[in-house]
Amino acid sequence: MNADMTTPPQPDLHPIKQETFDTAEAVNVDPKGHLREVDTYKVTDFGLYMARGANHPRFGYLESWLLPGLGLRANVFHFREGVDVRQDFYIDIAAIDADPDRKVWRTRDLYVDLVSVTGEPVDVLDIDELAAACSAGLISAEEAERAIETTLRAVEGITRHGDDPMTWLRSLGIDLTWADEVELTPAA
Repeated sequence: MNADMTTPPQPDLHPIKQETFDTAEAVNVDPKGHLREVDTYKVTDFGLYMARGANHPRFGYLESWLLPGLGLRANVFHFREGVDVRQDFYIDIAAIDADPDRKVWRTRDLYVDLVSVTGEPVDVLDIDELAAACSAGLISAEEAERAIETTLRAVEGITRHGDDPMTWLRSLGIDLTWADEVELTPAA
């Protein structure tokens, strides 16, 4: 029997994506190590908001909320004209830490992502990547377990609140705000 017919495709295995958010310097070091200037940082009792331009070919602006108590990073990507992506929110499952002064925040993306269109069931992505990374020793079993528990808690909360992540978060006392308008950065 042909091995290709019996072996499912393997996920693209990569090390954990890590990112730094330096509020004092108004910069973000992205997972590829690029230093990005940040337009806005806002520290709250429940997390950190970041807004910055992006020279990515598909999107020109990024807004993110780091929510360490929930292990979530909620994102709004502002896509370029002609890019057809159907999502309101892209939520990363992440380990999030801040220094004692909450000036430097760090994230470790734990592979699993949630894609939300408000009012529709949330899509869970990359569980296969999480399993492969755990098997390869790129993530500990404890971190993988935390990622799965965080995913289940978020999906349940979003589902119980009309498939609306913002309504779920408000029920927890977390009221996220987003920009009314942004100016897209030109693509590189």
